[in-house]
Amino acid sequence: MNTEQKTHFTPADWTVEDRNRAIAIWEEYQSTHDVSDRKGQAAGIDPKTGDVWFGESIVTIAEERERKGLYSPLFFVRVGSPAYYRKGSHR
Repeated sequence: MNTEQKTHFTPADWTVEDRNRAIAIWEEYQSTHDVSDRKGQAAGIDPKTGDVWFGESIVTIAEERERKGLYSPLFFVRVGSPAYYRKGSHR
């Protein structure tokens, strides 16, 4: 099955290699592109194609990709932050 046509993915569809490749793609992208004007935005990295998508949130990226008929899983980061989301506080 072509993963671009699949609309529902399970954790089994995502591998450690996918994660590592997405991180490498993001590091390379940042070394060749100035992303300072995108600080705070979400970035979705496709480990299969190497494409990087930007938006205000994961939802806006997913909606844009859905309009284009793309459904492959992405690795998400928050531009300028070491973590996409943190819950709670550490006092």
